[in-house]
Amino acid sequence: MSSRPLKAAITMAIAGALSLTAAPAQAVPEPDPFVWVDLVPTYTNTAPSAYEPLAPPDGWARTDTCVPGMGYRYVNAEYLADGVVDAGKPEVLLYEGGADTSDRDLVAVGWAVKNTGQAAPELFGETFRSTEVPGYYTLHAWIYEDNPDGFFEPFNPAVTCASASTPATTTTTTTTTTTANVPDWVSSLDNLDWTA
Repeated sequence: MSSRPLKAAITMAIAGALSLTAAPAQAVPEPDPFVWVDLVPTYTNTAPSAYEPLAPPDGWARTDTCVPGMGYRYVNAEYLADGVVDAGKPEVLLYEGGADTSDRDLVAVGWAVKNTGQAAPELFGETFRSTEVPGYYTLHAWIYEDNPDGFFEPFNPAVTCASASTPATTTTTTTTTTTANVPDWVSSLDNLDWTA
């Protein structure tokens, strides 16, 4: 007996099995590949702060409440006040990890510009949103943590908070900056219901 019919039967069985597999789900489109080139200044300026104990020095204030889907925030009041959109100077750094700051890692960066009635700014071909923080346009980039919802989406379902959240406070990382320099909306972020 020839082995040809046996080979044909095996080939048909394999082809049939492969045709029964489910088609992959629609993936979130990746950003334009040229965005990675535009993000070089962002990586260069934020990589030294990727681990929170090495977090940014002067000018950065930390909020101690974790927001599900975002994490813990650092805000630079100087960058926020200048009103300039600069890829290398994000106004916000987002960390994920435990309630203890020594366990946190940088997951995303964000830009924020006060909304004074001007058109929403753009960066990396993305238009800033006005729906996250009242009175501000914002844009996030999940450059250190994959976001299944999309690279520039404001929330990342993969980012979780420790079960015991610390009290809602805003602290500074150095004595050269006080919480008086931090806009009021930063501490109000700790009181928002992010589950709605």
